[in-house]
Amino acid sequence: MTEILTRAVEVTRRYGDVLALDGVSLDVRQGELVGLLGPNGAGKSTLINLLVGLRRPSSGRVELFGGSPADPVRRRGIGVTPQETGLPPTLRVGEVVDFVSAHYPRSADRGALLERFALSGLDRRQVGGLSGGQKRRLAVALAFVGNPRLVFLDEPTTGLDVEARRALWDAIRHFHADGGTVVLTSHYLEEIEALAERVVVIGQGRVLADDTTAAVRDMAGIRRVTLVCDSLPELPGVLSTEHDGSRTHLLTADADALVRDLVRADVPFSGLEIRPTSLEEAFLVITARAPQAA
Repeated sequence: MTEILTRAVEVTRRYGDVLALDGVSLDVRQGELVGLLGPNGAGKSTLINLLVGLRRPSSGRVELFGGSPADPVRRRGIGVTPQETGLPPTLRVGEVVDFVSAHYPRSADRGALLERFALSGLDRRQVGGLSGGQKRRLAVALAFVGNPRLVFLDEPTTGLDVEARRALWDAIRHFHADGGTVVLTSHYLEEIEALAERVVVIGQGRVLADDTTAAVRDMAGIRRVTLVCDSLPELPGVLSTEHDGSRTHLLTADADALVRDLVRADVPFSGLEIRPTSLEEAFLVITARAPQAA
């Protein structure tokens, strides 16, 4: 059986009266690329902080490589990019990479690392002189300095343009293809859909869904019906309607019934297409169904 690299067992975390996590259990196995999804305040960052040993659970158990995440030796096997980083502005890029590298017994080659994250030629540039996107790419690159087995990336592409985001995707895919394990949070659902093999949806501090990307999409039980028509009457079972030029997109829980209703209503239409819901649509449905925390 594939090795479990990190685990949370019935974990609860409170901040005063605020219940951030409520009985969360999660296993991450060697070679997985797991996407954590959830609205703001759902508990994603709190869960990552527990798994990497930056916080302790109020109750429950957290393991990293079979032991405590607080153990420095075990933490050498991980890389982390938090949501926000404060790199010293007067240090040069090369100095920052070398400083972090010194904490690991087996660090990555500086030149190869900077090239992988599109930072070549910036070794002597002060961090304070980098653009916002360059600073973010450096922060992500630092997660890979120690040749980790497991990487936690919390909103890694925030603030990056489309080209830089896709370049970073390629670097993550390369790491994963070489056997690396990734836990990734993102506000960009297309990012999770493009990268993750497994999706964990968190809401109200609980795990609401945990399965493959395709299975989570299907979990919502929603289908998207797309067609071309001049106008539509009010139809039963339509959850939402969007117009995109001449095409109309309808979300429904029963696509067959909707098509029958269109025919019975004598609606002239063409270009009919029925497909599963997107991950974004499924995410909205799943989180909307979540019970409120007590």
